[in-house]
Amino acid sequence: MAKSQQSFNKKEKEKKRLKKREEKRKKKEQRLANSKKGSGFDNMIAYVDEFGNLTDTPPDFSNREEIDPESIVLGIPKKEETDEDSNTDKTGKISYFDHSKGFGFILDNDSQEKYFVHISGLIDEVEEGDKVTFDLEKGMKGMNAVRVKKI
Repeated sequence: MAKSQQSFNKKEKEKKRLKKREEKRKKKEQRLANSKKGSGFDNMIAYVDEFGNLTDTPPDFSNREEIDPESIVLGIPKKEETDEDSNTDKTGKISYFDHSKGFGFILDNDSQEKYFVHISGLIDEVEEGDKVTFDLEKGMKGMNAVRVKKI
């Protein structure tokens, strides 16, 4: 007598395949039964209330505030001058300057702060101890003296 061509392992695999197919069919039937197909556009709409939250109820227009479109300003407001910006013609004294390296420092007469000055920011030739006028600009590491003139 000949043995069966199917082994135990083949039978188990076939059972698992049929079971998965049956589960997939049941899930499909459940989805079709629970779907709200054709329930309408109203169930899909979401509204935004006055606080920016999503809701399913339409907004209440009784609390609506009228805004005059002419009062809306588009653009960036002009920057007001601050202490750092309104620094025209400060006076000070060259506390250190190295011509070979091309930089030095100015000691401000008013605030006694030291400001970096590069040789490219000089208008006149300067030496240590010279009294100068200068403007300030924001640099990478702080305020830099520019447009430095000898008094």
